[in-house]
Amino acid sequence: MKIAVLGTGMVGDAIGSRLVELGHEVKMGSRTADNEKAKAFVAKHNGQASAGTFADAAAFGEIIFNCTAGGASVEALTMAGESNIGGKIIVDIANPLDFSKGMPPSLIPALSNTHSLGEEIQKTFPSTKVVKTLNTMWCGLMVNPALINSGDHTNFICGHDVDAKQQVKVLLNEFGWKNENILDLGDISSARGTEAILPVWLRIWNATQNGAFNFKVIS
Repeated sequence: MKIAVLGTGMVGDAIGSRLVELGHEVKMGSRTADNEKAKAFVAKHNGQASAGTFADAAAFGEIIFNCTAGGASVEALTMAGESNIGGKIIVDIANPLDFSKGMPPSLIPALSNTHSLGEEIQKTFPSTKVVKTLNTMWCGLMVNPALINSGDHTNFICGHDVDAKQQVKVLLNEFGWKNENILDLGDISSARGTEAILPVWLRIWNATQNGAFNFKVIS
């Protein structure tokens, strides 16, 4: 499958690298066509990946992973172009973190509590199919859940479109997520809840100095 990965940070690199490893064609997108981190990503994969602008990547991808900084995600997708993202699945992994007052960050007020980044993307680009998932954990676990507890922990997913969620679940299965550990919370408004996990996650990380942990729902 041709997949666009928007964002050149740790998350974009982890997601893109795992997708390449699984045999998918990946184009990493950034603001400029000559982004150094994107070029390093391509070089690391010996020509099995490519890079370009947000628009280049979005036009290339059948599915788009949003791995940009949450506060800039709408801008990045706007740069990608409505014609390039319309009708496509956007797997939104970003979180609306506000670093304006230092560490640990809080959530951007306009994108929390009664709203969310996932909902804002869906509202701004109504022809897309936004699926929120993988945003409640360290990127190493996103692509390799078996790193802890033999993979037995919870990944949340939400979005309006049932078929889109199913397609994303197939990719999650390829990453190593078992269906019984993928918890569907319903429509995209549930992103309010999953994004709100981040303040807790950040404080656990600060207390333990270890990002290799996750939550598990037990009933």
